[in-house]
Amino acid sequence: MPRPRQALLTRERIVAAACELVDADGLDAFSTRRLAAMLGVRGPSLYNHFATKDEILDAVADNVIADVDISMFTRLEWREALRDWARSYRAALAAHPNIVPYLARGPGRRHTALTMADAVYGALVRAGWPPARATHVGALMRYFVAGSSLGSFARGFVGDPGIYDERYPHLSQAHRLADHQRSVDDGAFELGLRALIDGLSRTYEEVVGPLSPLPPTAQAH
Repeated sequence: MPRPRQALLTRERIVAAACELVDADGLDAFSTRRLAAMLGVRGPSLYNHFATKDEILDAVADNVIADVDISMFTRLEWREALRDWARSYRAALAAHPNIVPYLARGPGRRHTALTMADAVYGALVRAGWPPARATHVGALMRYFVAGSSLGSFARGFVGDPGIYDERYPHLSQAHRLADHQRSVDDGAFELGLRALIDGLSRTYEEVVGPLSPLPPTAQAH
C-alpha cells in the first residue's frame, strides 16, 4: 500500500490532545497510555516525537505560556507593563488551571517560559531595579498570578444558606458568592494587582529613586 502523504501523528496533535486530557482530568490522571488511546495509536508511537512523558507536559506547558502577551515590556513603563502582563498571564493560566502546578515548578528548559522570564527580568533591570530585586519582583508576580489562577474563591462557597448558620455570623451572604463568581474573583485579582504595584512603586523609590507620574490613562486602569 502507498504510504500516506501526511504523518498520522505530529507533535502538534500530541500536544493538543495532551492539553485536552490535562484540562479534563488533571495531571495525576495523565498518562502516555491514555494519550495514545485518545489519539488512536500505540504508545511507542509517541516516543517518535517525545522521549518522555515530562517532555510532553513541557510542551503543553509551553503552549499555554505562548498565549501570554509579553510585548508590553518593550513599549510600556515597568508598572504599566507588569499590570498588563499579569492580566494576560492570569488569563492564559486560568484557561488551563490543571497545568498550573506543573508550571509552578519553574521554566526549566522550556523556550517560551524562558523567553517570558527574560523579558520580565530584562525590563525590570532596564528600569533601574537592582538584579536581585528584579528577581524578587518576577518571583512575586508569578506567585500571585499562579495562585489566582488555580481556582475560584467564590466557587468555594456552597449555595446552601443553611450551611452558614449562627456559627458563622459574618457569612450570612456567603451562599451568594458563587452566583457572582466572576465579579468576586476578578475584583480580588485587580485589587491585589493594584496593591502589589503600589507597594512595588514605594519599594522602587526607596531602593532606586523617585518615579515619574504615570499618565492619567494608565492610572485609570
